[in-house]
Amino acid sequence: MTDHRIQQVSRRTVVQAGIAAGIASMLPGSFASAAAPMAPILRRIPSTGEMLPAVGIGTNAFSVNAPEELAAVHDVLQQMPSLGGKVIDTAQAYGNSEEVIGKLLTELGNRDKFFIATKTPLGGDISGGAAVLDNSFRRLQVSRIDLLQIHNVYGLDELMPHFQEYKKAGKIRYIGVTTSVSGQYEQLMAAMKKYPLDFIQVDYSIGNRDAADQVLPLAQEKGYAVLNNIPFGGRGRSFFPKVAGKPVPDFAKEFDATTWAQFFLKYNLSNPVITAAIPGTTTPAYLLDNQQGGRGRLPDAAMRKRMEAFWDAL
Repeated sequence: MTDHRIQQVSRRTVVQAGIAAGIASMLPGSFASAAAPMAPILRRIPSTGEMLPAVGIGTNAFSVNAPEELAAVHDVLQQMPSLGGKVIDTAQAYGNSEEVIGKLLTELGNRDKFFIATKTPLGGDISGGAAVLDNSFRRLQVSRIDLLQIHNVYGLDELMPHFQEYKKAGKIRYIGVTTSVSGQYEQLMAAMKKYPLDFIQVDYSIGNRDAADQVLPLAQEKGYAVLNNIPFGGRGRSFFPKVAGKPVPDFAKEFDATTWAQFFLKYNLSNPVITAAIPGTTTPAYLLDNQQGGRGRLPDAAMRKRMEAFWDAL
């Protein structure tokens, strides 16, 4: 069994155990009406002022071929706009994820409802320069990409001139650099100081707070938007097994969290530097749960400390 399937089963177990109270009752009806009572939280992109919904989707697990898996991804992309979601993050390194997204959005005819972010290769030959970037346009079936990112700082100096050229030409709207490991924070921060970026992307969660020490403060200082990856702990490190069989604490009601996914997301979003969290989202049920995490009240500073103490004691 792959790490992806382990994480999926773990979260499914949590939901089916009743910890995600209310999710099942929402599913039979309209997704839009289920989420309607509270408007989505919006965050500003500092370089332009454009507003984005604070919860998007990560698509590391969208590289699928089986009909039932493709159907689930189709439903996620079809229903996401009605729930107020907009940000899709993908990458050339995510198997055929870009191709799946490009094909389905073309079929659905709703490309204009999304903010699409993707990334250049995570290894291999990047000597092709602009041709490396062009691969994403072809796979996504688009002529313009909202956010193009250098994946985990790989090929940073070689690719950045092409990024700047494509942005000037209007082929990409925003430029970013990503990492998902603390060992690359120094390289990421060096890039943040060297290049005129619009976005960074970094790992951050209630169980992984290292980015809050230096990376997030620097992003705030430089005026960069922040995409928050692996907010649930990541592949092989999912938080859901740790909370299986445990109820969400009563104090979560004070910030409108009724499930563990919402608990985790609201912790992240209560850091004002985070522009949008991008949890992996492979089913409509997870989509609804995650999108609810981007609505309602957020924890204040005192509540954040209480959440950290609670988590550390588990």
